[in-house]
Amino acid sequence: MKSAAANIQAVQHIRRMRGGTQPHLMRASDGNYYIVKFQNNPQYLRVLANEFLATRLAALLSLPVPEVEIIEVSDSLIESSPGLQFEIGGISVRCAAGLHVGVRHVADPWNDCVFDYLPESTFDKVMNRQAFAGILAFDKWTGNTDGRQAVFTKHGRGYHVTFIDQGYCFNAAEWNFPDLPLHGAYYKGHVYEDIAGWDSFEPVLSRIEAMEYADLWRCAAPIPLDWFEHDGEGLFQLIEALHERRSSVRTFITAFRDSSRNPFPRWTAVHGAVPQGRRSIKEEEAAPELALGGVGEIGKS
Repeated sequence: MKSAAANIQAVQHIRRMRGGTQPHLMRASDGNYYIVKFQNNPQYLRVLANEFLATRLAALLSLPVPEVEIIEVSDSLIESSPGLQFEIGGISVRCAAGLHVGVRHVADPWNDCVFDYLPESTFDKVMNRQAFAGILAFDKWTGNTDGRQAVFTKHGRGYHVTFIDQGYCFNAAEWNFPDLPLHGAYYKGHVYEDIAGWDSFEPVLSRIEAMEYADLWRCAAPIPLDWFEHDGEGLFQLIEALHERRSSVRTFITAFRDSSRNPFPRWTAVHGAVPQGRRSIKEEEAAPELALGGVGEIGKS
């Protein structure tokens, strides 16, 4: 695997953001603003690899996620920006220079408002609210062990949801899949109330099931080796597991549906039945003309 190179460089530190990784908002050489998570963040190193890979996979599925980049932060910028530090156990630690993950801010940080929460009475004004079903399928596939994180931005008379913080996909630093029924769910149940059956998860569910092995590697290939401690075998096993799990996403969703949370009150037995005669993924790959279909900012961290 080739060494990664930064697509952009950080040119200005703005402020530290909320979140366990204590990320920082920075202006980059492309003129955009990015939430930057550093290699020496207070949580774990692989959060950078997870954020990069999972965000690219979600974008490939046409889910509303921010753009993600490899961003270089220079020694000179670290030295001239006293705010570029973490607080760990009451001790200030300087951010490290080098290659880090940058997730593009979902809006203009100076002129636009980003909301962590919208009341239920406003939810019908979220223009892309159906994406909550798609991101649930994604989180089940990628084994997100955190609650689903989302932010909302104002668009005219309505709002737009963007899904952020993919660091706990693949079970954080563990790169395994506990697959507990409530993992990856959004904390407010009203976002799922319109789900009435498998059709509610389309087209994302079918895109996951039809995802090609080469697509997974194209998303993973640019990840800097340092972000996963040069554990090439671990990355290989992760990609293998994601490819294998495509055919199990319906099972994971069913476990959530049947949980004590009862998240889909409109989902009846008729709507919930897995279509009869549905071909296996291998059969679909053997007959591409009949396959299910092809595969086609940020706030807190």
